[in-house]
Amino acid sequence: MKSKNHLSHLLEINIAMLFVSTSGALGRYVSLPVTVTIGFRAVLALLLLVLYCKWKGVSFKIEKKHLFVVVTSGVLIGLHWLTYFYSLRLSNVAIGMISLFTYPILTAFLEPILLKTKLQRVHLLLGLLVLLGIYFLVPNFDIENDYTLAVVIGVFSALVYALRNIILKTKVGSYDGSVLMCYQLGVVGVMLSPFYFSVALDAVIDQWQGIAALALITTAIGHTLFLNSFKHFSITTVSILSSVQPIFGIIIGAFFLSEIPNLNTIIGGVLILSSVVIESVRSSRKTKITD
Repeated sequence: MKSKNHLSHLLEINIAMLFVSTSGALGRYVSLPVTVTIGFRAVLALLLLVLYCKWKGVSFKIEKKHLFVVVTSGVLIGLHWLTYFYSLRLSNVAIGMISLFTYPILTAFLEPILLKTKLQRVHLLLGLLVLLGIYFLVPNFDIENDYTLAVVIGVFSALVYALRNIILKTKVGSYDGSVLMCYQLGVVGVMLSPFYFSVALDAVIDQWQGIAALALITTAIGHTLFLNSFKHFSITTVSILSSVQPIFGIIIGAFFLSEIPNLNTIIGGVLILSSVVIESVRSSRKTKITD
């Protein structure tokens, strides 16, 4: 029975990763301005998650002392989504998603700075592995090259995402993940509201399928399933399993958009994802020894 439950939870997190990884192909598919796409995605996903939280009877109450942190995390997730989608528009699904997945290693470097913990030497080696991976992703070091700019923006998006995760991890771990997501989506929705009328309503209606898929599949369902997986697996295990996300994203991009990554992109992706898996496995073993 326990084995069946484990397999069920394993299937759940893989479905979550599959749903979340649709962001790459959908980010390329929707042709509206990025600010409009992210804005409407946030508003629609917020409505869906509010209905879900009401149905589950989850409290929306946030302590006043945590409001600043929650709002800041909302600004950061908005900035992360904007830069990630700009990276996708400038390149392809493979480069956009692989650049983003530098965030676990960036987190390993940021935590000692922000949380005053000791920087481990192995992180320097993993950082070099990531830099080597980025070297293969970048066609040349001319910032006017769209692919080079896409990698730079993608890594910046990863940096912002890492900051957001660290902030939430240290300050508001006692709240329901769906509620935190609601507040963050609300911040993003308000932040991008000036752009809602920058395009004709007909243009938005023409793209409603892509926006709805982003809001429902990627954000509301994908992120909710992903947050639920934390109940059944350690953060380290989730980190290892989430490494499959760029692979799912690249397969979806190849199938629906006919975007086939070249050899350099594959090599760079293997190097970057290897660093994530190595750090996750190393942390897992260290935790077991400590326990």
